[in-house]
Amino acid sequence: MWLRHLLAIAVLPFVVAVVIPLWIARGNDIGWRVGSGAGAVLGQLVGASVLVIGLLLFASSLRRFATEGEGTLAPWDPPRSLVIRGPYRYVRNPMISGVILVLLGEALLLLSGPHLAWAAIFFAINAVYIPLLEEPQLANRFGPAYEVYRRNVPRLIPRLRPWHGPD
Repeated sequence: MWLRHLLAIAVLPFVVAVVIPLWIARGNDIGWRVGSGAGAVLGQLVGASVLVIGLLLFASSLRRFATEGEGTLAPWDPPRSLVIRGPYRYVRNPMISGVILVLLGEALLLLSGPHLAWAAIFFAINAVYIPLLEEPQLANRFGPAYEVYRRNVPRLIPRLRPWHGPD
Protein backbone atom coordinates (compact mmCIF):
# COMPACT_ATOMS: atom_id res chain seq x y z
CA MET A 1 0.00 0.00 0.00
CA TRP A 2 2.75 2.49 0.94
CA LEU A 3 4.61 1.85 -2.30
CA ARG A 4 1.42 2.73 -4.22
CA HIS A 5 1.17 6.01 -2.28
CA LEU A 6 4.84 6.87 -2.79
CA LEU A 7 4.51 6.31 -6.54
CA ALA A 8 1.40 8.49 -6.73
CA ILE A 9 3.07 11.24 -4.67
CA ALA A 10 6.25 11.11 -6.76
CA VAL A 11 4.33 11.38 -10.00
CA LEU A 12 1.71 13.98 -9.12
CA PRO A 13 2.22 16.46 -6.25
CA PHE A 14 6.02 16.16 -6.22
CA VAL A 15 6.20 17.26 -9.84
CA VAL A 16 3.71 20.09 -9.27
CA ALA A 17 5.14 21.39 -5.97
CA VAL A 18 8.86 20.65 -6.33
CA VAL A 19 10.02 19.87 -9.88
CA ILE A 20 8.11 22.63 -11.70
CA PRO A 21 8.88 25.31 -9.06
CA LEU A 22 12.59 24.40 -9.27
CA TRP A 23 12.41 24.64 -13.05
CA ILE A 24 10.70 28.05 -12.75
CA ALA A 25 13.32 29.25 -10.26
CA ARG A 26 16.24 28.15 -12.43
CA GLY A 27 14.70 29.55 -15.58
CA ASN A 28 14.09 32.94 -13.95
CA ASP A 29 17.24 33.07 -11.79
CA ILE A 30 15.15 33.08 -8.61
CA GLY A 31 16.68 31.99 -5.35
CA TRP A 32 15.66 32.29 -1.75
CA ARG A 33 16.83 35.44 0.00
CA VAL A 34 15.61 37.40 2.97
CA GLY A 35 13.32 40.20 1.83
CA SER A 36 14.75 43.71 1.68
CA GLY A 37 12.09 45.35 3.82
CA ALA A 38 9.71 44.66 6.65
CA GLY A 39 6.81 44.03 4.25
CA ALA A 40 8.80 41.50 2.23
CA VAL A 41 9.97 39.68 5.36
CA LEU A 42 6.42 39.62 6.69
CA GLY A 43 5.27 38.21 3.35
CA GLN A 44 7.92 35.51 3.62
CA LEU A 45 6.80 34.62 7.14
CA VAL A 46 3.21 34.40 5.93
CA GLY A 47 4.47 32.27 3.03
CA ALA A 48 6.23 29.87 5.38
CA SER A 49 3.03 29.54 7.42
CA VAL A 50 0.88 29.00 4.33
CA LEU A 51 3.32 26.39 3.04
CA VAL A 52 3.23 24.45 6.34
CA ILE A 53 -0.58 24.60 6.45
CA GLY A 54 -0.68 23.30 2.87
CA LEU A 55 1.65 20.41 3.71
CA LEU A 56 -0.40 19.49 6.79
CA LEU A 57 -3.65 19.64 4.81
CA PHE A 58 -2.17 17.49 2.06
CA ALA A 59 -0.73 14.93 4.52
CA SER A 60 -3.96 14.70 6.50
CA SER A 61 -5.96 14.18 3.31
CA LEU A 62 -3.54 11.58 2.01
CA ARG A 63 -3.77 9.65 5.29
CA ARG A 64 -7.58 9.62 5.04
CA PHE A 65 -7.40 8.32 1.46
CA ALA A 66 -5.14 5.47 2.60
CA THR A 67 -7.03 4.49 5.76
CA GLU A 68 -10.67 5.32 5.04
CA GLY A 69 -10.74 5.38 1.26
CA GLU A 70 -8.48 2.36 0.74
CA GLY A 71 -6.84 3.96 -2.29
CA THR A 72 -4.38 6.62 -3.38
CA LEU A 73 -4.53 10.13 -4.80
CA ALA A 74 -3.72 8.81 -8.26
CA PRO A 75 -6.51 8.58 -10.85
CA TRP A 76 -5.25 5.09 -11.77
CA ASP A 77 -5.63 3.87 -8.15
CA PRO A 78 -8.54 5.84 -6.66
CA PRO A 79 -10.16 5.32 -3.26
CA ARG A 80 -12.67 2.50 -3.03
CA SER A 81 -14.75 4.27 -0.36
CA LEU A 82 -16.06 7.84 -0.29
CA VAL A 83 -14.02 9.90 2.19
CA ILE A 84 -16.04 12.66 3.88
CA ARG A 85 -14.35 13.02 7.28
CA GLY A 86 -11.51 15.20 8.54
CA PRO A 87 -10.59 17.96 6.07
CA TYR A 88 -13.13 16.54 3.62
CA ARG A 89 -15.87 18.00 5.84
CA TYR A 90 -14.65 21.47 4.80
CA VAL A 91 -13.60 21.04 1.17
CA ARG A 92 -14.07 18.26 -1.41
CA ASN A 93 -10.51 18.43 -2.72
CA PRO A 94 -8.28 19.16 0.28
CA MET A 95 -5.23 17.59 -1.36
CA ILE A 96 -5.46 19.99 -4.28
CA SER A 97 -6.20 22.86 -1.87
CA GLY A 98 -3.12 21.81 0.12
CA VAL A 99 -0.93 21.79 -2.98
CA ILE A 100 -2.25 25.22 -3.98
CA LEU A 101 -1.35 26.51 -0.51
CA VAL A 102 2.14 25.01 -0.87
CA LEU A 103 2.55 26.78 -4.24
CA LEU A 104 1.34 30.09 -2.78
CA GLY A 105 3.70 29.63 0.16
CA GLU A 106 6.60 29.01 -2.21
CA ALA A 107 5.75 32.14 -4.20
CA LEU A 108 5.67 34.25 -1.03
CA LEU A 109 8.86 32.73 0.38
CA LEU A 110 10.70 33.36 -2.88
CA LEU A 111 8.99 36.73 -3.48
CA SER A 112 8.36 35.36 -6.96
CA GLY A 113 5.80 36.49 -9.51
CA PRO A 114 6.47 33.51 -11.81
CA HIS A 115 5.77 31.13 -8.92
CA LEU A 116 2.56 33.01 -8.12
CA ALA A 117 1.58 32.64 -11.79
CA TRP A 118 2.23 28.88 -11.57
CA ALA A 119 -0.03 28.65 -8.49
CA ALA A 120 -2.78 30.47 -10.43
CA ILE A 121 -2.32 28.20 -13.46
CA PHE A 122 -2.49 25.08 -11.27
CA PHE A 123 -5.65 26.40 -9.62
CA ALA A 124 -7.22 27.12 -13.04
CA ILE A 125 -6.31 23.66 -14.40
CA ASN A 126 -8.00 22.01 -11.43
CA ALA A 127 -11.00 24.33 -11.56
CA VAL A 128 -11.61 22.93 -15.06
CA TYR A 129 -10.40 19.32 -14.65
CA ILE A 130 -12.28 18.48 -11.45
CA PRO A 131 -15.84 19.31 -12.58
CA LEU A 132 -15.35 18.02 -16.14
CA LEU A 133 -13.58 14.72 -15.46
CA GLU A 134 -13.18 13.85 -11.81
CA GLU A 135 -16.61 14.68 -10.40
CA PRO A 136 -18.59 12.68 -13.01
CA GLN A 137 -16.40 9.65 -12.20
CA LEU A 138 -17.01 10.12 -8.48
CA ALA A 139 -20.76 10.42 -9.07
CA ASN A 140 -20.70 7.16 -11.04
CA ARG A 141 -18.58 5.37 -8.43
CA PHE A 142 -20.30 6.57 -5.25
CA GLY A 143 -23.81 7.47 -6.49
CA PRO A 144 -26.29 9.43 -4.36
CA ALA A 145 -23.93 9.64 -1.37
CA TYR A 146 -21.48 11.66 -3.47
CA GLU A 147 -24.25 13.88 -4.84
CA VAL A 148 -25.36 14.80 -1.30
CA TYR A 149 -21.74 15.46 -0.35
CA ARG A 150 -21.12 17.52 -3.50
CA ARG A 151 -24.13 19.74 -2.81
CA ASN A 152 -22.95 20.49 0.75
CA VAL A 153 -19.18 20.84 0.53
CA PRO A 154 -17.34 23.26 -1.79
CA ARG A 155 -14.84 22.04 -4.38
CA LEU A 156 -11.60 23.98 -3.67
CA ILE A 157 -12.24 26.83 -1.23
CA PRO A 158 -13.09 25.47 2.23
CA ARG A 159 -16.28 26.27 4.06
CA LEU A 160 -15.91 27.89 7.48
CA ARG A 161 -17.80 25.24 9.43
CA PRO A 162 -17.55 21.50 8.90
CA TRP A 163 -20.34 19.67 7.14
CA HIS A 164 -21.91 17.12 9.44
CA GLY A 165 -23.38 14.73 6.94
CA PRO A 166 -23.75 10.99 7.25
CA ASP A 167 -20.76 9.04 8.60
